[in-house]
Amino acid sequence: MGSTARKTFELNNDVQSVDPSAAIFQWPREEEKALEDQAPWSTDPHYFHTVKISAVALIKMVTHARSGGIYEIMGVMYGRVKDGVFWIMDAAALPVQGTETRVNAGNEAMEYMVSFQESSREAGKTELLRGWYHSHPGYGCWLSGIDVNTQLNQQKFNDPYLAVVIDPNRTVSAGKVEIGAFRTYPEGYKPPAASTSQYQSIPMDKIEDFGVHANAYYPLKVEIYKTKLDEQLLDLLWNKYWVATLSSSVLTSNREYSTSQITDLNAKLQAASSGLGNSSSSLKLKSTPAGQTTGKAKSDSKEFAGVENEDTPLSKAAKDSSRIASEAQNGMIAQLLKDKLFNTPLNAPLDPTIAKMTVQGRQ
Repeated sequence: MGSTARKTFELNNDVQSVDPSAAIFQWPREEEKALEDQAPWSTDPHYFHTVKISAVALIKMVTHARSGGIYEIMGVMYGRVKDGVFWIMDAAALPVQGTETRVNAGNEAMEYMVSFQESSREAGKTELLRGWYHSHPGYGCWLSGIDVNTQLNQQKFNDPYLAVVIDPNRTVSAGKVEIGAFRTYPEGYKPPAASTSQYQSIPMDKIEDFGVHANAYYPLKVEIYKTKLDEQLLDLLWNKYWVATLSSSVLTSNREYSTSQITDLNAKLQAASSGLGNSSSSLKLKSTPAGQTTGKAKSDSKEFAGVENEDTPLSKAAKDSSRIASEAQNGMIAQLLKDKLFNTPLNAPLDPTIAKMTVQGRQ
């Protein structure tokens, strides 16, 4: 059962296998040092475009994030950089006590980071500190004002550096790791017009903070990988992760999160209903992505790539309600399956019709 669950986890998170003899794992430190000296990211804010995270590091980070409950946690990531890609190969939790809305590293955490780095070097590990991660329990993957300032300072003094955010509540509810990776823009930099991104549900009390700093950073594409050398360690980590998942109930462990989601949805619906009479159109002009202009527009005019639908407050609330209902249904189905599997004596063959109804949430 555990192996099947792990395969499902790898499928849901699109975990790709990488040859352990790949060039990135054999890349000499001298060449990476030469790249650091050149620092192409200092002249090109979009130099980094992808982050590849080891499945071992991912499970460590998710397990750590889930252990924090409603409080934010924080850790650091180790790896390498090459050709505009962060390769995150390991992660370590920091002894930081966060709150429900923020987390910062103190002197104790800094001393722990230095000690961990020295121990890793003595153990023969050549990966360097390449970023930090923290959790946003229940309110999505993005950078708050405090997060932006933290990442901006790290990029000034410790670049190349990456920020990763994990939402453990949505990870448990959806079954897929809710994760985002970000880099901040230099101070004074004006980013090009952003193309339409996938809608992200943000709680009402966080929307202002999200909107104010939305143009201060950009997301990187996140990919998860594993190698054959990781299998034994993955098995050990997965056993801990799987037992914690199997023994917990999404309906009870995420009770506060689910309640807050319903409360937030109610507030969004009330706000949407008050603005229905003022909404006349859901269409907007679509900006041309940077580097794809036709050159036909006048110098003092802005070029557009056409017309696209704009999400209204009501349509956004509808998407949130569908997500909440789907997560609740998944939680109920999981409980029904575990009840049938562990609490029902198999003194008779299981009726296929009943099994199908259970999976569909109708039993």
